[in-house]
Amino acid sequence: MDFYLDTANVEEIKRINRLGLVDGITTNPSIIAKENKDFKETIKEICSIVDGPVSAEVIGQTVDEMVEEARDIATWAPNVVVKIPMTEEGLEAVNILSGEGIKTNVTLVFSVAQGLMAAKAGATYVSPFVGRVDDIGEDGIELIQNLKVVLKNYNYDAKIITASVRTIGHLEKAARAGADIATIPGSLLPKLWKHPLTDNGIEKFLADWEKVPK
Repeated sequence: MDFYLDTANVEEIKRINRLGLVDGITTNPSIIAKENKDFKETIKEICSIVDGPVSAEVIGQTVDEMVEEARDIATWAPNVVVKIPMTEEGLEAVNILSGEGIKTNVTLVFSVAQGLMAAKAGATYVSPFVGRVDDIGEDGIELIQNLKVVLKNYNYDAKIITASVRTIGHLEKAARAGADIATIPGSLLPKLWKHPLTDNGIEKFLADWEKVPK
């Protein structure tokens, strides 16, 4: 499973990248707004740090607006991916862009049908939001499992990005479900490598080491 960081904080990306855990980056307008920096320059800087795909989202609502933005964004760096919302207009834009060789990530996917439509339109990546699906009383991980089966049934190349990951359980279950990628907020990532038993074990080893004759 690839790990994508869900952030536009450059220092955070650099820190986690040094651990060898960053396979890509996802951003959205809300994440970009938090940094209070120029959108284009931020994406270009991130693309220079991370070798893998970096998703940058369009804000246009019409097909023409999305396609125009996407064509511009695609010139910013060779590893940039254009994030497109899951709408009728978005699907048309994805179809046009895929024909031009521009990679896309269809976001705000909440059902197998939506994921299937995105893949059929030519999306490179499909992003189901497991946390938000859980919020409405449905099972986000079951969505990942079912979408994985459907895309495999029809040999679609689109990769599944498990988005809206909020817990360690989300990540572990998505991995078991065969999701290609998980996009993880920076606040969650340290919890994945930390464990109280690990901390206790280190403390005990250090305490015992102090008893060893020097």
